[in-house]
Amino acid sequence: MAPVSPSVARPRLERRIAVHLPMRVRGRDARGVAFEEDTSSENLCRSGAAFLTRFDVAIGSDLEIRIPFSNYASRRGEADFATSGRVVHVRDAASLGEKLVGVQFTGPRFQRVFRSESAR
Repeated sequence: MAPVSPSVARPRLERRIAVHLPMRVRGRDARGVAFEEDTSSENLCRSGAAFLTRFDVAIGSDLEIRIPFSNYASRRGEADFATSGRVVHVRDAASLGEKLVGVQFTGPRFQRVFRSESAR
C-alpha cells in the first residue's frame, strides 16, 4: 500500500475549483503494475487536479492524464486536454476502497475556466 501523505499546511498557489469532469488516468500502481482508469475530477486548477481512484498509487509516481472536452468543444475543433502529472498527495476517500489522489501537472497546464459546482 502506498504511504498516505501527512497533512501539511501550506498555502496553495492557485485556487482549486470543485468541478467534476471525466478523466482518464494511466500509470503504474505502487507495485509497478500498469493501469488505466476512467474517473472524474474532484477539483481542478491550472496546475493540478484531485481525483478518486481504486488503485494504490505512490506519492511521487508519474501519471498520464486526459480530460475529454464536450461534444460541443470537439465539434469546434478543440482537442482533449492531455498532460502528465506527479502524485503529490494520497488520502483515504469517504467511499471504501478508494483514495483521493492529488497531482501536480508536470506537462501542459489546464487552460479552461470553470465555475465551481458548489457555487451553483
